[in-house]
Amino acid sequence: MVKLFTLRNVCWRVSPYIIALGLLGSCQLPKPLLLPAQQPVPGLFVRQADSTSIAAQSWRSFFADTNLTRLIDTALTSNLDLRIATQRIEVARANFEYSRGFLAPQVNAVASAGVDRYGEYTMTGVGNYDTNLSDNIRGSQLTPNPTPDYFLGARSSWEVDIWGKLRNRKKSAYIRLLASEKGRQAVTTALVAEIARYYYNLLALDGELEILQENIDYQQKAVDLVSIQKQAGRVTELAVQQFRAQLLNTQSRIGQVKQQIVENENQLNRLLGRYPQTIRRGKSLQERELPSQVLAGLPTQMLIRRPDIQQAELELQAAHVDVDVARAEFLPSLNLTAYLGLNAFRTSVLFSPASIAAGILGGLSAPILNRRALNANYQQTVAQNRESLYRYQQIVQTGFGEVMTNLRGIENYRQVAQLKSQEVNMLQQAVSTSNDLFANGYASYLEVITAQRSVLEAELALINTKQAQFVALTNLYRSLGGGWQ
Repeated sequence: MVKLFTLRNVCWRVSPYIIALGLLGSCQLPKPLLLPAQQPVPGLFVRQADSTSIAAQSWRSFFADTNLTRLIDTALTSNLDLRIATQRIEVARANFEYSRGFLAPQVNAVASAGVDRYGEYTMTGVGNYDTNLSDNIRGSQLTPNPTPDYFLGARSSWEVDIWGKLRNRKKSAYIRLLASEKGRQAVTTALVAEIARYYYNLLALDGELEILQENIDYQQKAVDLVSIQKQAGRVTELAVQQFRAQLLNTQSRIGQVKQQIVENENQLNRLLGRYPQTIRRGKSLQERELPSQVLAGLPTQMLIRRPDIQQAELELQAAHVDVDVARAEFLPSLNLTAYLGLNAFRTSVLFSPASIAAGILGGLSAPILNRRALNANYQQTVAQNRESLYRYQQIVQTGFGEVMTNLRGIENYRQVAQLKSQEVNMLQQAVSTSNDLFANGYASYLEVITAQRSVLEAELALINTKQAQFVALTNLYRSLGGGWQ
């Protein structure tokens, strides 16, 4: 018996040290996160930016087309993608407010009632029985069995943020709120550019209709001429059939272009958040030239303009903070609980001043057996952090690539348009010459047909090249970060 008592004392003396060692062991933190090396930005992109960047202009002054700006205004009000992005901001704001709430004590109003029947051979049962036999206990102080328990008051719990874990959670939520606002701006830039692209597509299709109609008039005159030539015996029915076949082919292409116009109008109406209807627009691309504000010295500070890059950067910052939160999960947490209210086992005395009860309890807890879950959460957070880093690098590389592609595209398409314009002028002269030669018997009808077909294809190619110029300019404006101001 003496040996047993001695061992018990030893256990009681050793157990605090075991607990302390367990707490110290649980405080081992993972190693700080080491990020992979980033690829350096080429020297071409780190020069001083030109202050006359087209991205610094608002979309109203950049496009300078009343019909187009009216469409963009409608889209910014009614586009569903933009409304979804706005709701994402509200979700992020609610998450931020939610994270702020954990920094303050949680206080709950409590009204509870319960009853316990204690066995006669339990510590509480014997204690209550013995207490009721005391001369100092009488009347409403006697403990009934079963024993009710009534409480009316407030209970509070609070985790003291000694390691900055809760503050970092709030910081991460706030950064993501800022990122969601940048996300909405990114949706706006993409929406503005997309509307402009569809608008220029419609203007190009209008130009194609004009070209086709002009060529139909020319080809109809050629059919009339060759019919007269046949009556005079100068050509055969084969020539008439060839000219009429070419006229029918050109007329059939008008229907195809009209269908493309309907499809583009419906796509544009979807972006505007409305049902299909006719899109009001100005003169076709045949009568338009590129704006003169496109300069050779375009800015290189797209990193501070493009909202998608800014959003990715903020997401990366939030991911860094999440890693700090995950590391802090390994440290002990200090929790305080308190209560204040009325507590009694008889309702008749519940509101008596003597029933006022209060208490406070503080405790330090650290994870010991659930470290595997904490390690898994930390590894997941690290992986998400690196994913955010790679996504940021990817968006930056994509942005620089888009700038270079569209910048070169504007110049290249300008050269193509100049050559195509010269080709159209030359072929129009060839058509006139072939008609004169055919009328005087110095050229065959096949030469006339070939000249007409060539000028039609060249004019359509020219209008498509001008469309590509406007689209490249619009894409450059978006890729530089313009369109959301």
